[in-house]
Amino acid sequence: MTNTNAAARYRRILVKLSGEALLGGEDYGIDPAILKRIAGEIRDLTQMGVQVAVVLGGGNIFRGAGLARAGMDRVTADHMGMLATVINAIALQDALERRGAQTRVTSAITMAEVAEPFIRRRAIRHLEKARIVICAAGTGNPYFTTDSAAALRASELKCEIIFKATKVDGIYTSDPEKDPTATKIPHANYQRVLAERLQVMDATAIDLARGSSIPIYIFSLREPGNIRRALLGEDIGSMVSD
Repeated sequence: MTNTNAAARYRRILVKLSGEALLGGEDYGIDPAILKRIAGEIRDLTQMGVQVAVVLGGGNIFRGAGLARAGMDRVTADHMGMLATVINAIALQDALERRGAQTRVTSAITMAEVAEPFIRRRAIRHLEKARIVICAAGTGNPYFTTDSAAALRASELKCEIIFKATKVDGIYTSDPEKDPTATKIPHANYQRVLAERLQVMDATAIDLARGSSIPIYIFSLREPGNIRRALLGEDIGSMVSD
């Protein structure tokens, strides 16, 4: 049973999930078991009194950058990628609400039948009412990644930290899945991440986070319970901050 009395280190957070995080054992789409686990972990955060915003990628369904490199118009490809993030957002909303959480899906592009438009003041009010705000469609603009959207939304919503849940347990000098000599970096400042091109987030996202003084914590989503552990301050990943 989750200990809801544990002391969270932050009151308002943004969780960044890649689309690939939803794949689980699947080659494409959404693994229902993984979706259920992630939804349960995020729901548990709200039971600790934490206000939670979520930004999802869409790489499990569609990667616009890949098709753009193959010859598709970049703007068209990016808009298709935005729609993939909306699919993931609706799936996460359903999984969360099945577990008793209150949610709102907000979209950076207009689709009134399935999502609210992202309006900053309204989104903040949802957070204050303990609703999980799922931010879909990136920034609504081509050429910007969902990492950049995460940093932008975290800044707009005055989140205290960005938790980036990924497939590795922190920042490394190179890809640990390809380079056995890669070493883990427990902490790096924004400038080092940019200068050494460490694989944390793209440069636009890092610069946005630096401008708003929002730290970024990178940890692995593969271990169940890690989102809560990160929130409680356990040493399971790497921090980017001043």
